[in-house]
Amino acid sequence: QVQLVESGGDLVQPGGSLRLSCAASGSAFRNYFMGWYRQAPGKQRELVATITSGGSTNYADSVKGRFTITRDNAKNTVYLQMNSLKPEDTAVYYCNAYYTRLEYWGQGTQVTVSS
Repeated sequence: QVQLVESGGDLVQPGGSLRLSCAASGSAFRNYFMGWYRQAPGKQRELVATITSGGSTNYADSVKGRFTITRDNAKNTVYLQMNSLKPEDTAVYYCNAYYTRLEYWGQGTQVTVSS
């Protein structure tokens, strides 16, 4: 069983920045395939970014050049640095882990971009 705890969500003005964190349980974290997803009100959950155990990354077109996903295996933590935030980035952001054919989700953290 893998537990994921997100933090860092907040209210921020357009053009601002936030860093989300996701702390994961388990001694095999370095082998987890990690990702961030988001769900805006009335919309389906969508992929934001992923990072493999080897550090390869992938981003949704809507966030390329603005968001960066990283991981710190020593801290069992994955981060999402979000810059140049837009109102359309407003959503609940969820951390996701995939390991040994099982998928795990965090409880989500709210990001609101508004003036």
